Amino acid sequence: MRLRGSEPVLVFATSDKGGTGRSVTSCNIAYRLHLRGHDVAYVDFDFGSPTAGALFEIGCAVRGVTEGRGMHSYLLDQVGEASRLDVTRTTDRPVLRRVPPGAGKLVLFPGDEGGAEFTRCDDAMVARVGVFLSSLLREFSVVMVDLSAGRSIALELALRATASNMLRHQPHRWLVFHRWTHQHVLAAGGLMHGSHGLIKTGSEWGHDRDALLAATRCVRTAVPSAARTRTAGRPSQATWLDEQAIALRELAIANGIGAAMVLGQTPIEPMLQWREQLILDADVNAGLANESTVEAYIQLARRLTDTSTWDLE
Repeated sequence: MRLRGSEPVLVFATSDKGGTGRSVTSCNIAYRLHLRGHDVAYVDFDFGSPTAGALFEIGCAVRGVTEGRGMHSYLLDQVGEASRLDVTRTTDRPVLRRVPPGAGKLVLFPGDEGGAEFTRCDDAMVARVGVFLSSLLREFSVVMVDLSAGRSIALELALRATASNMLRHQPHRWLVFHRWTHQHVLAAGGLMHGSHGLIKTGSEWGHDRDALLAATRCVRTAVPSAARTRTAGRPSQATWLDEQAIALRELAIANGIGAAMVLGQTPIEPMLQWREQLILDADVNAGLANESTVEAYIQLARRLTDTSTWDLE
């Protein structure tokens, strides 16, 4: 289903470091978009560690799919058609199989079990990515591509494909995920604005720099609650934490990822600290997950597809 008045959009999820919550947050955003009526394709381009199958709790694809049917094999032209899994039909989680009225499709295009990062990125592979994503945009209203961490071949493939004639006029968004810590803020700023970062590399491959910057936002993950931390800690600790919060905000601004560049943030969620998965309304109702986490995912999904969020003029 394509929502009335909407144009299909490509979304690329990236991060400079592992452990940012990129994949689990992206999967939860995709799930919330599906509940809002969007037909969503989730494409696992984390070639060395395809974990989307585990996050959607699809037993046959927890580490990717076997027999050379995943995205890695497809992009190497070793298979004619990429494997696709309807999440709500193939998941092992019974609650996830219950699709409410008005929900759209949610389809996973998994990676290969035992796959590895690419060591090359040639024109033929870029063209194959362009053809594949173009075909998905004819079927889905949102195509979310989970890229490998860092300045990877996956990132280069995505930048080159979206700069090509096949996709250059197609709306696309870039989400840079990072935790709310000193090291992660520095890493995310470097990935976005550094000499070998997203904006500069994209410009070198033919993107308009200003348009690419306008299509890029950060997602802060596992952000602690300042109020809760202050009430739980000692006065001296609370003062130090307040100082660190101020320092982090200043550091983010200095590295070009201040509040104006943030799509949204997610709180610390104890459930996800033990098990990375989709957070369903049923988990909140059962007292297993926090309502604030679900609300964060809902807001991220809404802002992602709200054109007023993006300064693309």
